[in-house]
Amino acid sequence: MARKKPRTAKPALLAVRGITRAFGDRTILDGVDLDVRSGEAVGVVGPNGSGKSTLLRCIVGADDADAGGSTLAGHPLDERLPGIRADLAVVMDDIDFFPDLSVVEHLDLVARAHAQPDAEEVVNGVLAEVGLMEVSGQLPSTLSSGQRRRLALASAFVRPRRLLVLDEPEARLDTDGVAWLGERLVAEKQAGGAVLMVSHDAGLVARVCDRVVRLGGAAEPSDVG
Repeated sequence: MARKKPRTAKPALLAVRGITRAFGDRTILDGVDLDVRSGEAVGVVGPNGSGKSTLLRCIVGADDADAGGSTLAGHPLDERLPGIRADLAVVMDDIDFFPDLSVVEHLDLVARAHAQPDAEEVVNGVLAEVGLMEVSGQLPSTLSSGQRRRLALASAFVRPRRLLVLDEPEARLDTDGVAWLGERLVAEKQAGGAVLMVSHDAGLVARVCDRVVRLGGAAEPSDVG
């Protein structure tokens, strides 16, 4: 009987190797490695001050690591590079909105700037999905904190992408919003996308993530559950 060939692991879409970051004499990140493959989500968890947000910023190039680096589909990952921006959507806590553009105008500009086919249709669909259709004509400054968080997420969802990088995406969302977010990120994986997220919400991590990297303690990836 012919032996079945062993399954080979899918190559990593995102590969992070040896990320190290220190501030003064305090080392926040010490040689962090992780992989994220298409169709999976990896969560980064740990106590406050363990370097979770710093890790994401170093991965996408928003902060400079002291050592190590990351690649996306085999290419050095820097969010400022056009080729990388075509495959990457990032939501950090410090996202800026265009102050003189309405919600719908902001999303339309983001979609068209990233060459999203059928931008108008995509924007309208995302507005309905995130529950911002009724305030789509308002300026971002007039929105509640929860609505601004939904707008930040919508700014990622209107873009073409292979990888979503999210820093506490559940922040300022109500219970229904977090439930929606969990369903949305699972759908992202099912469509073949990859997700890397920092979160303090254990329920959201368990719902979405296939593996977890723990900082400020055991730093090895582990299966959820």
